[in-house]
Amino acid sequence: MSPGPAEQVNGLVVVDKEAGWTSHDVVARCRRIFGQRRVGHAGTLDPDATGVLLVGLGRATRLLRFLTALPKTYQGEVVLGTATSTLDASGEVTGVWDMGAVTLAAVREAAAGLTGEIDQVPPMVSARKVGGRRLHALAREGIEVERAARPVTVHRFDVTPGMTPGVFRIEVECSSGTYIRTLAADLGTALGGGAHLRNLRRTRIGSFGVEEARRLDELTPAVVLSPAQALRDLDQVVVPPDARKLVARGLPLDRVPLGVSGDGPWGLVDDAHHLLAVYEATETDRIKPSVVVEAAG
Repeated sequence: MSPGPAEQVNGLVVVDKEAGWTSHDVVARCRRIFGQRRVGHAGTLDPDATGVLLVGLGRATRLLRFLTALPKTYQGEVVLGTATSTLDASGEVTGVWDMGAVTLAAVREAAAGLTGEIDQVPPMVSARKVGGRRLHALAREGIEVERAARPVTVHRFDVTPGMTPGVFRIEVECSSGTYIRTLAADLGTALGGGAHLRNLRRTRIGSFGVEEARRLDELTPAVVLSPAQALRDLDQVVVPPDARKLVARGLPLDRVPLGVSGDGPWGLVDDAHHLLAVYEATETDRIKPSVVVEAAG
């Protein structure tokens, strides 16, 4: 039985998205599963891609922006010799090259050149906005516009042989905002031809991996992570009882009594590890609230 309004679920579910579903489709299904409207996701996955999608429920939707910035890990296949309009297997073929002589060593060398801090042009099928419109909406109208390159970081770009000639399996650890289909296309260009991506699967967002992800038909309140668990990748600070009223009122706090160090943000929790708020750094020795989960009555 779905929870009623008084039983709103607040937390995070780690979904293993199936191919053919948009991220918005997943959100819509979660609204029906949990019987509530306040649902959102962090980190869009393309319809053809599978894997980890983080979905926030209730008040936890306010925390999703802290999850979007987490590093991500992907697996997929790069098909050398064929470029497509979408840079993946769903698009129309736009170019063909004979790349049968390309060796694994050459592919690994090219991948090394795409590792580290690089500038990447967002694909036309992405959700980025140019002139107030999303690129994928423009692409559906047959419009292509200039896109500024954006800095991203590829922490790891591993290449292994695929099951068929000309196909190579890849595993990429990267910063948020990195387009794996663009990496695949750039890899083909670096090798003197073209390429596209297929069978993309996101295996990890921060510490949230596919091993704990659930299919949509497996989602129940029992698998919902608490707001504090949702922010487990942030430094968390236990707030002493005498400061909790200040947190509930959304007031700044001094770093020193809390023992806070670093650049933040920080999840502030009570002794029972319930999330009270998320605080961020200022230019002074005080920290200020970004999100207050439980406001003072």
